[in-house]
Amino acid sequence: MAHEPLEQLSALAYAKGHATGNDFVMLADPEGQLDLSAEQVAALSDRHFGLGADGVIRAVPTSKLPEYAYQVQSDQDAYWFMDYRNADGSIAEMCGNGVRLFVHFLVQEKLVDLPVGSSLRIGSRAGVKEVTRLPEGYAVNLGPWGLIHAEQAASSALDSTVQLAFWDQARPALSITMGNPHTVVALAENAELEELNLNEQPEVFPSPDNGTNVEFVVPADPLVLDGIGQVSMRVYERGVGETLSCGTGACAAAAAVRFWARSTLIVDDWVVNIPGGQVSVSFRKNEEGTEDVILAGPAQLISRGVITRQ
Repeated sequence: MAHEPLEQLSALAYAKGHATGNDFVMLADPEGQLDLSAEQVAALSDRHFGLGADGVIRAVPTSKLPEYAYQVQSDQDAYWFMDYRNADGSIAEMCGNGVRLFVHFLVQEKLVDLPVGSSLRIGSRAGVKEVTRLPEGYAVNLGPWGLIHAEQAASSALDSTVQLAFWDQARPALSITMGNPHTVVALAENAELEELNLNEQPEVFPSPDNGTNVEFVVPADPLVLDGIGQVSMRVYERGVGETLSCGTGACAAAAAVRFWARSTLIVDDWVVNIPGGQVSVSFRKNEEGTEDVILAGPAQLISRGVITRQ
């Protein structure tokens, strides 16, 4: 039955929180003893028989994970590792909203001391990331963005197609990596964005081996207001379905629209509107000559509890 995996997690303490509506079950595992199965993650995330979430995030010392211990060995500040799983139990490389909530969880659990204006480095499957505490949220440097199919994208600005069940034909798209894969489709107007039916997984060709998140974006008119680019977005997350927000997806959406507009303008600061609220995305040159992407927005814990089966 759907609830059976939860029996094995009886008496486990948890917190529940969200970042612009992208919600997660948060688990503290300071001894590195919690070995979650995909079935347990799916059971926790189930919105009918479990706690309900877009995913599960475990806070575990980086040194407790043999395959990622090198991160803390080379960067002693990366003590904590964000072990993130999608709602279906599958492993994901990174989650821009999740990482903000992860650091907020560490702060609220008193596992770290992070005054406003201070930064914390954490381990993740997408490498070590730096998160800064802001007066009203957190900003994470997600590192460089990139084109998944760079040669084709450079020649035509498009490199893939996306098909929804109710579309007559597939739409052209651009593939962006933020440490995890994204496929971005531009729509003409907000009415089309609002009417999208994202109950079924979009078909993407070519699709990355481990699947892709799909973002549907509408550039604002005018695109730039007071020096800041503006876009609206909805997203279908692999392993989850449609979510109210996707942090790395917001970054990919801004990167794609910025790439498409490169011949007429390049704006480094963007606002991305999603169903769950609003986040900011900034592009900054790094020492390697590429561009880091900084995602900023709120994060909030809403409840705590202990799993029980009675």
